[in-house]
Amino acid sequence: MAAKSIISRPVYGTLSPQPGKHHLFVADAEGALAISDMAAKAPAGFFADAHIIFIPGPSPDHDGKHVAALEALKPAQLYQGPSFASALPRLKQTLANAHMGLRLYLAGTEGLIGQAMQAALEAGIDHTSIQTEHRGLLARRMQCVHCKGITENVTTQPATCSHCGLLLLVRDHYSRRLAAFQGVCINAEDRSEIPPTEEIFR
Repeated sequence: MAAKSIISRPVYGTLSPQPGKHHLFVADAEGALAISDMAAKAPAGFFADAHIIFIPGPSPDHDGKHVAALEALKPAQLYQGPSFASALPRLKQTLANAHMGLRLYLAGTEGLIGQAMQAALEAGIDHTSIQTEHRGLLARRMQCVHCKGITENVTTQPATCSHCGLLLLVRDHYSRRLAAFQGVCINAEDRSEIPPTEEIFR
């Protein structure tokens, strides 16, 4: 668990059905389970006008159980994308065409939630209309402060920047603007010093 003193860290809740004319869900990996759990508390017909955007994410849905669970809800639309980047144009178009009363539900990894939140706020969606629930891996989306490159699904400390190759200390500081944690060179004074790598963001 992150230290409570790190105020930049997002705070997540638990999805719950909200009154509204339109419901948009964006989830990856085990975020599908958060939607299924919420469905158990939703009134009949809640998903009749729902749009679900689902990305298998870093924990692929090998046996299709997550997709089957979402299909069982009988949403008006169910889109599956191989990555958030591939789903982003659809998300942006849906948000741009949204009517008053849209409710947005984000569930899954921090990387997914952060990027989807970013797109929603840019589209003018009021933050009070957005719910989030973290499910699945604790893998981080990291920005290298030196080259500004983004590395997805970081699970180790330290981690190597996928763009410039620097060995980075993954800080707990989170940038909402970038939807990423900050990575700073851990051996800037002596590159020959290579600290042990630990798998901690799981």
